[in-house]
Amino acid sequence: MAEIERHMIAPGFVEEALDSLRRSGRPVEPLLAQLGLPTVVEQPVSARTFGQLWLALAAELDDECFGLGARPMPRGSFTLLCHCVLHAPTLDRALRRALRFLNLVLGDPTGRLVIRDGIAEVQLSEEGEPRSAFAYRSYWIILHGLICWLVGRRIPIRLVDFRCSEPTRSEDHRLFFGAPIRFSQPVSRLGFDSALLALPISRSEQALRQFLRGAPANILLRYRYDAGTAAAVRRRLAQRGPADWTSFSALAGDMRISPSTLRHRLHDEGQSYAAIKDEIRRDLARGMLKDTRETVGEIATQLGYSEPSAFYRAFRKWMGVSPEAYRRGETSAAIR
Repeated sequence: MAEIERHMIAPGFVEEALDSLRRSGRPVEPLLAQLGLPTVVEQPVSARTFGQLWLALAAELDDECFGLGARPMPRGSFTLLCHCVLHAPTLDRALRRALRFLNLVLGDPTGRLVIRDGIAEVQLSEEGEPRSAFAYRSYWIILHGLICWLVGRRIPIRLVDFRCSEPTRSEDHRLFFGAPIRFSQPVSRLGFDSALLALPISRSEQALRQFLRGAPANILLRYRYDAGTAAAVRRRLAQRGPADWTSFSALAGDMRISPSTLRHRLHDEGQSYAAIKDEIRRDLARGMLKDTRETVGEIATQLGYSEPSAFYRAFRKWMGVSPEAYRRGETSAAIR
């Protein structure tokens, strides 16, 4: 419980969840009072509280997806979905079954799995105008949380595209997913490394019962970007500049675990020390190029590169353009 309470959900997401009740013409105050929340939620709430809100809204509306599909997702649908995918042999089969189930229940949007260039993409097709970012995010939470649980590890997200325009609090979405996010795209999609589709499913009926007792709060917490060993490593590295980062063995010692154990835990989460360092350097580099007048050489030094050319190569790999081009506002066609 303490772990769940440690992570918070932005108030904007609470308000958007409550909008599902408002759209039905029902007051939100009784439900907020039931959960011990103020009539206007202005502060972040715990994952546990948001999970309780989700369940309360599902009970009130008989819809586990906030009324965001063409058809409601009746109470009990998520449990039935879990049973449908529990005994699939691999993540690939489980994901395809999950998408068929959600397509049948929701009607619109409909999801399909597309594999290309080493990325497995879940693409959403829909009729009419784009839905809200909250609607797509809710769909991804349900699907991503389930498949992560099935394989017993967080599946790192490589890209998230939203068909809708960028919302006011878009940073909340970026912090939640920890992946490159783009808005106003032709199709909404979520992508991860396609090699993970071969992962076996090895969950029991007993494990499913335990999982369902904690849902949805557990999937809001356990498989989000800022949970787990990788997040702990990320936080430690963020406390000092890249030029002062220690070796992997020294980091493991600081965390009071053996290097082999740390490496194994990161691997189970689909992460590595090198990838985490790259990710932090990338975000720092983008910020310094946009927000400071420091030269590329000075930025390279601060990021711990022995020479600017190494930084140039890394940045081109991350962003598809040179640091100077990025500073001018240019982007690679591959990430537009």
